Formats: sequence, C-alpha cells, structure tokens
Amino acid sequence: MTTEHFESFDGTRLALHRVGEGRPFVLLHGLFSSAEMNWIKWGHAERIASEGFEVLMLDFRVHGESEAPREPEAYPQNVLVRDVAALVEHLALDDYDLGGFSLGARTSLHAVAHGVLEPAHLVIGGMGTAGLGEWAKRSAYFKRVIDEFDTIPRGDPAYFSMQFLKSQGVDRVAARLLLDTMPDLDLSMLANITMPTLVVCGDEDRDNGSAAELAAAIAGADFVEVPGTHMGSVTKPDLGNAIAEWLAAHK
Repeated sequence: MTTEHFESFDGTRLALHRVGEGRPFVLLHGLFSSAEMNWIKWGHAERIASEGFEVLMLDFRVHGESEAPREPEAYPQNVLVRDVAALVEHLALDDYDLGGFSLGARTSLHAVAHGVLEPAHLVIGGMGTAGLGEWAKRSAYFKRVIDEFDTIPRGDPAYFSMQFLKSQGVDRVAARLLLDTMPDLDLSMLANITMPTLVVCGDEDRDNGSAAELAAAIAGADFVEVPGTHMGSVTKPDLGNAIAEWLAAHK
C-alpha cells in the first residue's frame, strides 16, 4: 500500500492510495468516510487486488488525507466528478474500471451518465434510485447534523451520524459547502450507462432507496445483495468478495 498526493483541477491537494498490480480500478468511498474506512480497513482493497487489479483509491476533498478548503469558490457544482476526472487525467488512464460506495457510487454514476468518464466496467455499491433523484432530502439531513452538531441528543436518529463525523475529524465548514455541490441526477440519464455494471447493496440497506430499482434502470446491470445495513455491509468481507468476483469474471 502506498499513498501519494496530486493537485486537482483547482490546485486542491488530494490523496491517492494504491494497492496491487494489474488492471486499474478507480475506487471511491462514501460520504464523510475515506478510502481507509471503506476499502482498506476491512480488507476489500486487498481482496480486489488479489484478482490482478491495481486498486486506486481517492480520498475526496474534505475527506481522509485530502485537503478541505473553506473557500466557497472551491465548491463548484459536481466538484467531486471533476476531482475524479482530474485523477484519471493525472494517471493518464485510458482502459480502466470505476466503482464506488454510496457517495462514491453516486459520483461514478454522475460522471458516466454525463459522459465525463468512460470506464470499461462500473461498480455501484450502496446506492438506490432515491439517492440519485432525491438528493435534496438526503443533503438536508446531513446539513441538520452539521448545524445542530453539538446539541443532537442520544436517541435522535442523527446522533449516530454526528458521532461518525466526529470520529472521522470532518471539517464541518467545508463539509457543508460540499453538500451544496451535488445536484440530483435525472434518472432518464441512466440510459447513457452502457458498459457492464454491477449494483451491489446490503440486504438491509435502504438508506439511498431501492438498489434493485437502480439495477433495473441500467441496461444489463447485474444485481447482488450482500449481508448488512448501509454502514454494516462495508464491514463484512462479502462486499469485497462480490466486487472482486464480478470484476474478475469481466476482466
């Protein structure tokens, strides 16, 4: 495992973690998480790498070991899509695969549906139709967590999210700016996704709506359920196994 930094389109320094050798697989983490928390800690990256892939894990801006600028101008619409495109350009990737969990999945779908990126294969984890077409509701929830951070009581559904943000050391000023950069995706644009696609989701995960509906909306997509809730599925080996096996079968 190695870690390096590069400058994105606007000069923001972003962290890139690499493991394995072989076919490039760009792998993106979830909201207020990191490559370490989603992919490295639980062994998923190593498992995928074992199938002959170089797993390239970006820490989004405001996350992990990447910078968290506080200036509003650092947060244009779909800034995370632009960061991933900057990574692909930085590495001069041509033939590669792309995947992500939750926010990482959402970012991947936006990038492909809008024609910004053209991976050969696509992996979508922990995402459903509501997480794409009803982002304003999800964003409002996280804004409340940020705005009421120090006053959320135990027993409140937002308490766990507050504790998670605290544990990850997220800069709340930067995080709130980032939340406003994520527009809804017109679900009709899923028709633009034509590469082989895996939709994988926890069998108790409804945080972003129906993953089965999302899979049905993407032509030819494979749908796999693994054990767990939205956060719990990431901690189990089944998620990494499902991704690794699917990628290996389509290599």
